[in-house]
Amino acid sequence: MNFEINKNYYGFKLLEEKKIDDISSTVRLFSHEKSGAKLVSIENSDDNKVFSISFKTLPDNSTGVFHILEHSVLCGSRKFPSKEPFVELVKGSLNTYLNAATYPDKTMYPVASKNDKDFRNLMDVYLDAVFYPNIYKYPEIMKQEGWHYEINNKEDELKYKGVVYNEMQGVYSSPESLLFRGINSNLFPDTPYGFDSGGDPDEIPELTQEQFLNYHKKFYHPSNSYIYLYGDMNIEEDLKFIDENYLSNFDKVDLSIEIPAQKPFEEMKEKFTNYPIANEESEVDKTYLSLNFTIGDVKDRELYLAFDLLEDMLLETSASPLKKALIDSAIAKDVFGIYNNGSLQTSLSIIVKNSNEDKKEKFKSVVFETLQDIVKNGFDKNLIEAVLNAKEFELKESDYSSYPKGLVYCEKVLGSLLYGGSPFQNLEFNEVLNRIKNNVHNGYFEKLIEDHILNNNNSLLFMVIPQKHLAEEKIKEDREKLQNYKKSLTKEEIEKLIEENSILVKRQSSPDSQEDLEKIPLLSIEDVKKNLDTYNTIVKDLDTYKILYTELVTNGIDYIDFYFDTSYVNQEQIPYITLLSYLLGRVDTEKYSYEELSNEVNKNTGGIDFDAEAYSNLDKIEEYYPKFIIKGKALHTKSESLLNLIFEIINSSKFDNHKRIKEILSELKSRIEMIIVSGGHRIASSKVTSYYSQLGEYLETINGFTFYKFLVEVEKNFDDKKDQFIKNLLEVSESIFTTNNLIVNLGSSKEDYNELSNNIENIISSKLKVNNNEKIQYKFELKKENEALVTSSKVQYVAKGYNFSKFGFKYSGKLQVLRTISNYDYLWNNVRVKGGAYGVFINFRRNGNMNITSYRDPNLSETIEVYDNFYKYIENFSADEREMTKYILGTISTLDTPLTNSMICDRQAVLYISNIDDDFLQREREEILKTKVEDIKKFAALIDKCMRENYICVLGGKDKINQNSNIFGSIVNVFN
Repeated sequence: MNFEINKNYYGFKLLEEKKIDDISSTVRLFSHEKSGAKLVSIENSDDNKVFSISFKTLPDNSTGVFHILEHSVLCGSRKFPSKEPFVELVKGSLNTYLNAATYPDKTMYPVASKNDKDFRNLMDVYLDAVFYPNIYKYPEIMKQEGWHYEINNKEDELKYKGVVYNEMQGVYSSPESLLFRGINSNLFPDTPYGFDSGGDPDEIPELTQEQFLNYHKKFYHPSNSYIYLYGDMNIEEDLKFIDENYLSNFDKVDLSIEIPAQKPFEEMKEKFTNYPIANEESEVDKTYLSLNFTIGDVKDRELYLAFDLLEDMLLETSASPLKKALIDSAIAKDVFGIYNNGSLQTSLSIIVKNSNEDKKEKFKSVVFETLQDIVKNGFDKNLIEAVLNAKEFELKESDYSSYPKGLVYCEKVLGSLLYGGSPFQNLEFNEVLNRIKNNVHNGYFEKLIEDHILNNNNSLLFMVIPQKHLAEEKIKEDREKLQNYKKSLTKEEIEKLIEENSILVKRQSSPDSQEDLEKIPLLSIEDVKKNLDTYNTIVKDLDTYKILYTELVTNGIDYIDFYFDTSYVNQEQIPYITLLSYLLGRVDTEKYSYEELSNEVNKNTGGIDFDAEAYSNLDKIEEYYPKFIIKGKALHTKSESLLNLIFEIINSSKFDNHKRIKEILSELKSRIEMIIVSGGHRIASSKVTSYYSQLGEYLETINGFTFYKFLVEVEKNFDDKKDQFIKNLLEVSESIFTTNNLIVNLGSSKEDYNELSNNIENIISSKLKVNNNEKIQYKFELKKENEALVTSSKVQYVAKGYNFSKFGFKYSGKLQVLRTISNYDYLWNNVRVKGGAYGVFINFRRNGNMNITSYRDPNLSETIEVYDNFYKYIENFSADEREMTKYILGTISTLDTPLTNSMICDRQAVLYISNIDDDFLQREREEILKTKVEDIKKFAALIDKCMRENYICVLGGKDKINQNSNIFGSIVNVFN
């Protein structure tokens, strides 16, 4: 329909409207006249609709009140009084996205769904949650989600407990998290950004219930809200619904919630913080150094995009001059940058990792001398062109993986509207990009460096420095603080705390009433598509390889992937496959230096990526297919250039620049260390799978903790053993890059396929040979190692698992329903709600591997006990028809996530390699849809047998691991 400016639509006055061709959408800005709420709608043909309501939330302390509110408002509301409507929606909705997030200056509640009825239900629950939460009725909500004193008997030690408290304990164990928080707080000390909106564990226990409620009253008013609608929908109906059910109940108020700009510094500041390392670790090469600059107002459209490009030029490519200068200087082993454009004032951070405090002056001089040289002599024009083309490709492709496109646009809208700017600003990129392009050869980027970095006193040198014994000292300090507090309490006060804990536990343990559960809107099974989405993929058999082709609507982009069989690599050389994947594209080739290669890739393609992976065989649990994967994409007019670059890299890469190789190995080690600290659940899960699965051990060898330890040894001994290292690389490369069992996976338009296929056949025939060697059947010696991996973390990641096929159990789609039930009922309630962990996950693989893993968990043995008793819950499982419908819907939603073109290509290749066809997937879908209570109960024996095998791995803190040392076969320090 046609909308008119200044006309009122169900209480919403249309202020602005604009057709934005850059995103093929019509964007409108409304103001709700009675309540003062702002609403932006983006109308287009996308059937994956997005709704979000956000609030400007400005912290004035670091108690994490807005983070705790984000969790707490989703724990029951006026219309939906069950304890956790959010969880009920996760396990019983067709949502394609459902979450909430706390940022330094806003809190966002986004949902997405392709189903109209489901979309309205989600919107209703979220609006009721934020405006009418049950936090005013039940103080136990803040205690559970935020913090409380845990004590069950008067003899017990007093402890802090709470979901957000434990989450932030994990966050504050990560040096990267401390780095980013320290940069924000010290670069903007006189603004809300000077506080930690997520919460500092030392300050979280200072938050009172009264303060908690007062923050909600002030900040969660519609006058401070930003509502967002996206996709193919009847906007009038949604406006009417939002007005009649919610906003019409509120009157506009003047809240004056404004973000102040940071006052200019007179000179660069210097600050530091410490982070804990294990006592056995060396402090050498463990410091983070960063130089940080306040850039400008986020509403400056051109500056916003220009610095995004400049950060790429300086720090994000192999040809980036600042990154190269810092690596060459031997100050550090890893370099990266952050352009923060999510605040009122944007900022640029130049960061080096694995350095030392005594290198700070050299760090500064290298940065400033390099930037001065760029200003004087200019950027390499090929680098400018490469970065501009890469950014343009990224913006035009709009491939946001599993993150809904509508949510990306929501963040772009808020990135200006929240600060008083236009909602259209960050959605219109072509005009600004063209303006920048037209000026780049007139010293455009060089002047940005001069004005905003070299001549900028609004700057900060910030360091994160390792400190031994810090973790133990903190544990001791907290324990003494709690002991002293307990001593200060009267007998009556202790009894009151025990009673409050008892009330909390009772609330956590009590099931919701049927009446409350039925108030949450629910679709029926009839609302679910009975048939899965299928894609038109054909297979072309050639002499020694195959071409898979999937017809797509790609806007002129070709997707070209190569899956090389790595079964010809000797078993002892398997880890070199991953090393090769990281080196390719980053070292010289016969035709290009690595800097020139980087520019050529960015000028002509949408990127070339290399990876090592393995895929299971659906029918044979110990059989799997190891692959080396090359993924590339380019406009069809440049697909020949993409192919030439791929084959230049795999056939002509040179490994004679030892200095360069060592730099790359150090960077890879640094990046894996970040993953270990922030993603301990993945490390523990991979390790435990390697104890009982041949595939698991292979994957652990190429990308798990085992690979990390291998990498540490390679880097340490590289100078002495470089000749052997390079020999291994060359042998592995020669074994992989042949036509033997090669699968070429293509995605393109029907019109472009024939030309693309012919080009590929021609280049393969001229550039690849056949390998006449025999395939190698890898055989790993599997052992129940039950390791404890010790870090300086204050929380644990507890993994346990086994392969159920070894007991004769067959995979069924019904196991995915059990996964939904487990993740959001038994495990959620016992590990997260009662145990205080931030998360817990169970997975059932089609090859029989199953794992349970907790995330940021304050417990260890208690969590293992929950896992071990899981079978009892399944034995006694009961659910009425409505509950089973809910579990089935939640399971189907994980299958029906919208896929981008690149994701479709990946899916088709993986299914083909794993011998999974559409008939199997349809059967799996039907098994899910037909799951009954009796089916779930039959899985009790499966879980019991797997848990009794007692395969365990835990990554976590020394204190907790030592308390439970009897559980482990060995205790290993993660970092040296």
